Amino acid sequence: MNRADFDMICKLLREQSGLVLMADKAYLLESRLLPVARKWKLATFDDLAKALRVGADTALVRDIVQAMTTNETFFFRDGRPFDQIRDFILPTLLKNRAANRRIRIWSAACSSGQEPYSVAILLTDIAEALAGWNVEIVASDLSGEMLARAIEGTYSQFEVQRGLPIARLVKHFRQMGDRWQINEQIRGMVRYREFNLLDDPSSLGRFDLVLCRNVLMYLDHETRSKVLDGIAGQMAPDGFLFLGGAETVLGLTDRLQPIDGQRAVYAPVVSAPAAIAAAG
Repeated sequence: MNRADFDMICKLLREQSGLVLMADKAYLLESRLLPVARKWKLATFDDLAKALRVGADTALVRDIVQAMTTNETFFFRDGRPFDQIRDFILPTLLKNRAANRRIRIWSAACSSGQEPYSVAILLTDIAEALAGWNVEIVASDLSGEMLARAIEGTYSQFEVQRGLPIARLVKHFRQMGDRWQINEQIRGMVRYREFNLLDDPSSLGRFDLVLCRNVLMYLDHETRSKVLDGIAGQMAPDGFLFLGGAETVLGLTDRLQPIDGQRAVYAPVVSAPAAIAAAG
């Protein structure tokens, strides 16, 4: 791959998804895009680059972006965030939403669905406390292919072994040959939307909890700020935002700030003192 082709595709990815690739990621670009080239009956990476230069089909551009923005995910990833949701966020929301008994949760960049389904499983653990409540989980991703996988809710043995204790696997999944499908109840708790985080999220509505974990690290400074400001605009004044453990809002937006004592959890600035008080 020559530098001109690498730079051209990096520019396209940045414009379409905000993804930023350094020069040392050329191997990643080529390995992920060669299957795309074959799908479009292009023999080599050079042929793929030529197709882009002469005015590529929008479907080809979409396939390229989706191939490069599909990130690793697994059930109950990193563990601790889900403990925080169970022990701090959900109890706080149950208290603060007692009047209208409604909670909305957004799993942004949900990939193949393991994150929103993990949240749904947590909610079934407290089903008795949620009796009579309207709890909606919206999960979004820019990849239609990943969303199709998420909606189907079927995973390999390797995928279900990552993060799922055997008791939860047996309780919430049914085995289908060498694959496992999450049960209909859990699948029905999540509503999927194709959505690019670079776009205006106002059409998604307002949320009490947003999970946007391990996404910002792939974006440049300007795009991170734009995404965070967009999310902040859709959060309830006393809502919560979860980022990845290596991510932060500091230096990116003045609309969100960390909640003391809660790792990687943020609140709208106007409500942060109240949320901190609730944590105590």
